[in-house]
Amino acid sequence: MSAEQHAERVRTEQVDRVMVVHLDDGKANALSPAMLAAINAALDAAEADDTIGAVVLHGRPGVFCAGFDLSVMRAGDLAAVAAMVADGGSLVHRLYGSSLPVVAACTGHALAAGALVLLGCDVRIGQQPDGEATHRIGLNEVAIGMVLPAWAMTIAVERLSRRHLQRAVANARITDAPGAVEAGYLDELVPAGEVLDTAIARAQELAASLHRRAYIGTVAALRGDVLTRMGAEIAADRAAGTVPSV
Repeated sequence: MSAEQHAERVRTEQVDRVMVVHLDDGKANALSPAMLAAINAALDAAEADDTIGAVVLHGRPGVFCAGFDLSVMRAGDLAAVAAMVADGGSLVHRLYGSSLPVVAACTGHALAAGALVLLGCDVRIGQQPDGEATHRIGLNEVAIGMVLPAWAMTIAVERLSRRHLQRAVANARITDAPGAVEAGYLDELVPAGEVLDTAIARAQELAASLHRRAYIGTVAALRGDVLTRMGAEIAADRAAGTVPSV
């Protein structure tokens, strides 16, 4: 295990051929402009390092990511909100098109943009319900007066179960962890305390078994149409400087 690198909201460490990106703002792991920049810097480092074969995104205890930063959303600066949402779209787009497999260690709540980050990852590990503790996962935009941006709709249609898509998106249905597996936000549940170790193990398996150039080429062939569409939709949102709302 390598020495850890520290940032205000993101801490990285290398475990064999896996870069673990720990997200922890001390609160809800909101995707603020600073958090988005820190995650992108960690991904830059991972993708530039030939010794890295996979990435793990790891949340803080009880929270993976609760969405965009509400302090920005509520400040009244529409241009700042639009830029932050477009930057969030660029992060999800980057994860889905990454040159490295990305595994999510979903340690708790993943709402709105947090759920979209899960959709951008190759493999998503969540926590089994533990007693009365229930983690909330899903796209709640319609319930809070937002229309999903076009890029978010594109990846939701791509990755969510067709059987659950209408309720997950149009009805803003929030699920527990088992429901998130059914809907397509998560792939696997493990006992509390094992989420990070399992995510690292899955990432190590991918790093050891996948040929990097073949992975890149296959991602381009498999996901290229979706990535192209998302890229165009994000660019359109940036140019418009607005976000969909009621």
